[in-house]
Amino acid sequence: MSAGSQALELYQTGPLTVIGFYGRPVLEGITPLDCRNELEKIITDHRCQTIAFDLSGMKLLPSGMLGLFASVKKTGVDILLYNSGREVREVLEVTKLDTMLELFEVDLTAA
Repeated sequence: MSAGSQALELYQTGPLTVIGFYGRPVLEGITPLDCRNELEKIITDHRCQTIAFDLSGMKLLPSGMLGLFASVKKTGVDILLYNSGREVREVLEVTKLDTMLELFEVDLTAA
């Protein structure tokens, strides 16, 4: 990842923090370590109790990100995953993370 660029896009901060990945279908050039470092700072700075990740448009979620979700959950921060596509949902089911993390679908086109 280039200096100064961010892996995570903040939509809302506070006890409930909403994060996206800038609508990327694949996290090319972004490592789980990049995300972990940003996420740790976000959790500390905003005293997050729940993090909702918007996975809209994502086709591939690296295994390191799955581990990151699980490790953050183990620290006591709730993890919610929104709008995981079919491919990502299948990986969550195979890894059984769908039983550990809450999954939601939201129609973003509804007014």
